[in-house]
Amino acid sequence: MIYQIRHLQHWYADRLVLDIEQMEVSEGEVLALVGPSGAGKSTLLRLLNMLERPTAGAIVYDGQIVHSGSPLELRRQVTMVFQRPVLLRASVRDNVAYGLRLRGAAVDGRVDRLLEQVGLAHLARRAARMLSAGEAQRVALARALVIEPRVLLLDEPTANLDPYNVSLIEDIVRVRNVEHGTTIVLVTHNIFQARRLAHRQYLSGPAVGAPHRLAAGRPAGRADRHHNIFHFPHRRTHGRFCARRNGILASIPFK
Repeated sequence: MIYQIRHLQHWYADRLVLDIEQMEVSEGEVLALVGPSGAGKSTLLRLLNMLERPTAGAIVYDGQIVHSGSPLELRRQVTMVFQRPVLLRASVRDNVAYGLRLRGAAVDGRVDRLLEQVGLAHLARRAARMLSAGEAQRVALARALVIEPRVLLLDEPTANLDPYNVSLIEDIVRVRNVEHGTTIVLVTHNIFQARRLAHRQYLSGPAVGAPHRLAAGRPAGRADRHHNIFHFPHRRTHGRFCARRNGILASIPFK
C-alpha cells in the first residue's frame, strides 16, 4: 500500500469536514473519490498531497507518517492538478517546464513529448493565459506529468469541459497509469467517469452535520463493472446520489 489512512479527522474551525476510519490506496491503482460537493473529497486530496496537517489521525505514505511538514524530497513524489489550474504569465512550454526548472533538472525532450501527448505542441509558444479552459487544463496536466510523479492527484480534472477535452484527458490519465504505473487518485462528481477510469471507488456521503465516512467499493475489473458500489450502495444517501447521477428512477437495493 502506498497510502494508509487511520482514524483521520479534519476540522475547519468548528466544522468537521472529513472523518475516515480507515482507507488504503494501493500502489499503481487508479482510485476514484465520488460524491456531492462539500463531502470532503478535495480536502482529502490536499491531505494526501501533504499541503495540510490533519487535525487527528494519521496518513502513512510509503511507510512514513506524512503531513505538511514532511521532507521536501518526500512531498515532491506527489503532485496535484487542481480543478482551476493557475498558469504562469509565460508560454505554454515554459509552464510545462516549470517543475523541472524548480528542481534544477534539465529542460529536455520530456517537455516536447508531453506537449505532443496532450495535443498542444502547436501552441508551445503561445501565452498560456490565452488558452481555452480545456487547453489550460491539459497544460496543467502536462506540467504535473513532466516531473514523473509517483502519485498523481486529480481534483475534478474534466469539470465543465467539452467531450473532446474530457476524452483526451481521460486517455492521458489511462496511459500514464498503464505505461508508467503511476498511482492516481481522482476526485469526480461523474460516476460514469469513475467507472471508466478507476480500479476502485470510494463514495462519500453529503456533508450535513458530521460527514458520512467514505464507503469503499470493492475492486471492479473490466468484466465486473456491474458489481461495485454504484449498483450496490452501502448507505441510503449514497444510493440517492448514485440514482440521481445514473438517472435511475427505480428503487435501489441497499446492503
